[in-house]
Amino acid sequence: MNILVVDDESVIRSGIERTIRNHFPEYRVFLAANPEEAIRLLKHESIDLVLTDVLMPGMTGLELMEISRNSHAHVKWVVISAYSEFAYAQEAVRLGAKDYLLKPIGKDILIDKIGKIGLEISKENEWSKETHLLKDNLRFLREAVFSRWASGLDLGSIDMKSFTENHPYFHILMVRMESDRDVKLEHFIVENVLGELIDSVGKGYVASIDANSLLGLVTLNEENGLNGLMEQLRAHLKRYVKVPFQVLATELIRDISKVPVEVQSMRKAAASQVYDHYASGGDQAIEVALQYIKTHYATELGLERVASIVYLNPVYFSQLFKQKTGQGFKDYVTHLRLDRAMELLRDSELKISDISERVGYPDVRHFSQIFRKKNGNTPSEYRQNANGAVPAIKE
Repeated sequence: MNILVVDDESVIRSGIERTIRNHFPEYRVFLAANPEEAIRLLKHESIDLVLTDVLMPGMTGLELMEISRNSHAHVKWVVISAYSEFAYAQEAVRLGAKDYLLKPIGKDILIDKIGKIGLEISKENEWSKETHLLKDNLRFLREAVFSRWASGLDLGSIDMKSFTENHPYFHILMVRMESDRDVKLEHFIVENVLGELIDSVGKGYVASIDANSLLGLVTLNEENGLNGLMEQLRAHLKRYVKVPFQVLATELIRDISKVPVEVQSMRKAAASQVYDHYASGGDQAIEVALQYIKTHYATELGLERVASIVYLNPVYFSQLFKQKTGQGFKDYVTHLRLDRAMELLRDSELKISDISERVGYPDVRHFSQIFRKKNGNTPSEYRQNANGAVPAIKE
């Protein structure tokens, strides 16, 4: 039996590993310090049992279990936690956990639990394991062929009708992620979440088309169920996926030969569609960016620079900034700078060249041009007339 221990505390991991090796030397033990490592091991090793902590940085053990159970249905789970709240235990049982153990775990309890689950697994029919392996291999083959076909690549002598015979009509969904970092974890999450949702509303499958994009083929049980599926998908991804993403879908397709064209159309549409964002991260990033802009507006303040401060892709940051503030980045900065310039023109005797530099425009001629374009008069004219109502900056 292969056992995976997932816990962010090295002392706990080592203690559980030592106990298992001392009493069950025939079992192999794998260790993961976080859910990302656990997902990698689940994908590349034949794991039979997972012992996972509940609360870990980035993702809880219950979330790890939830997103993994579809693609690793044969794996058994035992949830471990220092927290005795009944809600955790309830959720663990709902997700199919074999047990819920509280820290510190007594050696006798752990040995007894491992022994019982080991016997249970040993009694499983070997034919069942081979069937799972065969199904997985067929699934990977089908998804690889579908991905190549959807991308418009040559299939040789493969007949796609055999891959779509159970789908006389269907929709294609695309999930596309945007990030400058590796998104293997998010890719795995999307694959499992989309797969489970498709199974809940109809039938179909999911295929990867590149490192940042996945496709789902779905034949819905109810004709008008697409919007509900899309809403559920977005809600789940906002919860689990910590990078910007897009969700797109086709109309109902009845002619399989149209799939490559439809996928190409979705790719083009993605180039102009605003990215969804994970709620807390997106809101916090813009708050930090606004504070930074207000503090550093007198310096060279490019979009790429500010986006890097909040660790966001510049394209996504630009979209999110406008979504949250109602203004484009450049317009927002210009308005802020000129608003401050107007205050200095009214309330100080500084030279216009000094004011220009203080609000982020080293070139006074450029400053005067922008000021006049936005305000309708030059800085000198504004200062001369600033003895009554102050005209607002034109948007």
